[in-house]
Amino acid sequence: MSEDNKQYTMDEMIKRINELYHKSQSEGLTDAEKEEQDRLRHAYAANVRNNLRGQLNNISIVEKDGSVTNLGEKFGKNEKA
Repeated sequence: MSEDNKQYTMDEMIKRINELYHKSQSEGLTDAEKEEQDRLRHAYAANVRNNLRGQLNNISIVEKDGSVTNLGEKFGKNEKA
């Protein structure tokens, strides 16, 4: 149905994942569709992890003594490329 290297926006990815899910429940998926579904689910999960990591790396905490601790510098920024 779709190209192997097609780039999806997040909305398109969610829509396609849902389409494949509903099709799997009603009539089943071909092997190619199962692979596409697996690939999309992994890409979606990776995207969510990266977005969360980016948000957490930008959190700073003001300590009781007034100093600012940047949690991204202290714990994060070791993103796996």
